Amino acid sequence: MMRLEHINLFVPDIQSVLAFYQAAFPHWSMRGEGNGDWYGKPRYWCHFGDDYNYITFNSPSIGENRDLTTTSTGLAHFAFEVSNLNEVIGRLETAGYEIAKDGADSPYRNNVYFLDPAGFEVEFVEYLTDVPALRNSYAE
Repeated sequence: MMRLEHINLFVPDIQSVLAFYQAAFPHWSMRGEGNGDWYGKPRYWCHFGDDYNYITFNSPSIGENRDLTTTSTGLAHFAFEVSNLNEVIGRLETAGYEIAKDGADSPYRNNVYFLDPAGFEVEFVEYLTDVPALRNSYAE
């Protein structure tokens, strides 16, 4: 078995980023936090998630996130599978976040993309089938 356990991100303001993820995942909580150093630089870190998955946020960060409209090296986006996409969209919109772009038109999944306050593009996808060949169909 292999699965992605966590993502480790540097962000300029942890509190603003936490507000976004708390709206998306109200069942997640702070798993741990502390101070340390990152290659000789002081940092504050926190783990936000559930018993199985989490995001590590580190601050302070330096500079801007990559321009997502370019092919510059770096993270393009990361995605979370959700059981009810409309509920996630509703929570994020109620919290003041707007959909950054719609996902592809597919009979087997619905998806949308949001930008978190640090500039990371986050995809949320709801699969409409349990059949792997259909979920992973790229010829639509």
